[in-house]
Amino acid sequence: MQARPLRCRTGQMTKGSKHDVQQGEFQHGIWHYGNIYVTIYADQTGFSSPERRLSLAAVAIDIDGVSRTYPNGLRAIERVDLRVQAGEFVTLLGPSGCGKSTLLRMIAGLVPPTAGAIRLQPFAPGRAPLSYVFQSPTLMPWASVARNVRLPLELADMPEAEIARHVGEALALVGLADVADFYPRELSGGMQMRVSIARALVNDAPLLLMDEPFGALDEITRGRLDQEIRALWARRALTVLFVTHSVTEAVFLSTRVIVMAPRPGRILGEVSIAEAHPRADGFRLTPRFAEYCARLTELLALGGAGEDDLPGRPSGAFV
Repeated sequence: MQARPLRCRTGQMTKGSKHDVQQGEFQHGIWHYGNIYVTIYADQTGFSSPERRLSLAAVAIDIDGVSRTYPNGLRAIERVDLRVQAGEFVTLLGPSGCGKSTLLRMIAGLVPPTAGAIRLQPFAPGRAPLSYVFQSPTLMPWASVARNVRLPLELADMPEAEIARHVGEALALVGLADVADFYPRELSGGMQMRVSIARALVNDAPLLLMDEPFGALDEITRGRLDQEIRALWARRALTVLFVTHSVTEAVFLSTRVIVMAPRPGRILGEVSIAEAHPRADGFRLTPRFAEYCARLTELLALGGAGEDDLPGRPSGAFV
C-alpha cells in the first residue's frame, strides 16, 4: 500500500532535505523545523484549536486526535489525545493489543498514524530529540559493549574524542564501565538491557521512550532496574514515556499512569502518583501503594471489553 502524502503546516526544512516544505507535502518521516523537532501526519493540517497551540510551552509530547488503522481495517488506535509535560515520568498501562507500543512507535516516527498530529518539544541544536529502548536489548552480538553504545554517535559523525567521553559517561551511569570490552553473550539479561539503556542515553536526548524494556526479566532484576531508571530520570532531568503491563511497576515508576483499553486502542483514564521522590523499595509495602494499584486495577477492569464489543460504552473516565 502506497503511503499517503503528508502535509506540514509551516517551517523550513533543514539542509539536505529532498522535500519542499513550502509546497506542503512530504512522505512519512520526522523532520527538523529550525530547532523544533516535529512529526506532522496525514489528514491534519494543524492542531485542533488555537488554545491548544498556545498552551504547549512546557509540553514535551503533544498528541492531538491521533488514530491508526491498518490496511485490513483493524483500528489499533482511535482518537488519542495526550500531553506529557517536560520532566514527567508517564507510563502507558494496558493489556496486550491496546496500542501502547503502536502509540510509542508513532511518537518516534517509526510508523505513521492515519489521522492526527504529534508535536515534540524544542531541543538544542546538535542534540538528538529522543531515544528509544525496545522490548529486547537489540544489541549487535559481534560488537563489544562499548561499540554497541557508541553506534548512535558514529552514525551522527561525532568526533572520536567526544564519542569516547560520551560512551564512558553512559556506561558509568548504568554501572557497566568495567565491562566495556565484553560481548553481549557474556552478559546476563539484566546487563544486556543496561547496555541498551546506555545506548539510549549516550546521545543526551531529553525524551526517552521505553517499550516494556524489563518485561522478560525476573522480578528481582526488574525491581532493581526500575530503581535505576528512576534514578537516571531524576539525575538527567529526562522526560520518560514508559510502556508496561505491570500495575505495580507503573505505580512505582511513574508521576502519572495512563490506562489504555483495546478494540480500538484508546485512553480510558489516568491516575496521578503524587508521591515523593526518590521512592525506596519500602514504598511497595505501604497502604498508599496498594490504593494506587487498586485504582488502576479498577480502571483496567472497565476496559476489559472494547468499544467494538460494547457500542456506545463511555470512555475517558479520569481518576
